[in-house]
Amino acid sequence: MTSVAILEIGGCLASSAALSHDMLATANRLAPSGRAPFQVRAVQCGPRRASGDLHGADLVIVPGLGMPAVDDLAGTLAGAACRRAGGMLVDAHSRGAALAASCASTFVLAQAGLLDGRRATTSWWLAPQFRQRYPQVELVPEQVVVADWPIATGGAALAHMDLMLAVVARFASPAVAKTCARFLLLDERRSQAPFMAVTYLAGQDPALAKAETWVRQHIARDFAMEELAAAVALGPRTFARRLAATCGLSPIQFVQRIRLETAQHLLATTRLPLEQIAQSVGYADASTLRRLIRRDTQRTPAHFRSAR
Repeated sequence: MTSVAILEIGGCLASSAALSHDMLATANRLAPSGRAPFQVRAVQCGPRRASGDLHGADLVIVPGLGMPAVDDLAGTLAGAACRRAGGMLVDAHSRGAALAASCASTFVLAQAGLLDGRRATTSWWLAPQFRQRYPQVELVPEQVVVADWPIATGGAALAHMDLMLAVVARFASPAVAKTCARFLLLDERRSQAPFMAVTYLAGQDPALAKAETWVRQHIARDFAMEELAAAVALGPRTFARRLAATCGLSPIQFVQRIRLETAQHLLATTRLPLEQIAQSVGYADASTLRRLIRRDTQRTPAHFRSAR
């Protein structure tokens, strides 16, 4: 039996904490032969004290923190609750405990140095701040879950349920995880990429925001990446570096993401044929657009059209 401590930092998302408890309770209920794989306890960590400790835990789960705005990030991490939680997690990990955290709670692990040299993910809209603060972590923000055990991380808030499925698969069995997913009617999701808004990410750098506007204004024609960089008064290499640091994209990926977002919007809101949509977003034929949509979203153009 795996001893699990759910470390609920003050201000954590109630939904994330509930998902942790509900998923583990479901796994215990559905496990074969009635052998519950998890023994679970909650530990609340506030600014003044914690309700318990993490001693004896084989696994510590950190539900996502509520983070309504990027500007709240630094203050939250510097607060007493997060600093206390970071120390508790370092101690637990040094004693051999595995760790799992999602959304903004991944910052607590990174702040404590626990993700140095590891692959990790976080909420897509916090990715630029994560890269800036923790360059020693290999961030993979397009992934819903990065299970780099003994530490696993999850993406945006409700990616916590995907993280919990990964936990169940690791510490109970993949079969129990699949049974839980079917029982709870959970769809399998492997990427945050379809939900990553380029406008939000690029808007955190004035030059990149200008580049996004320029691409949308010239979206129907072919242009070189050098022309795009020149339009925002940057050299090609500088433009590529700033784009990678802020959005985690190359210039070509940046332009493709904008074109695909626009194409998906047109599919959902108009009756234009796919061939015309392809040409309006800069692709010579519908087959190219169809291939890129399938590659980036794992869905066909018909899916976006039928979603109207």
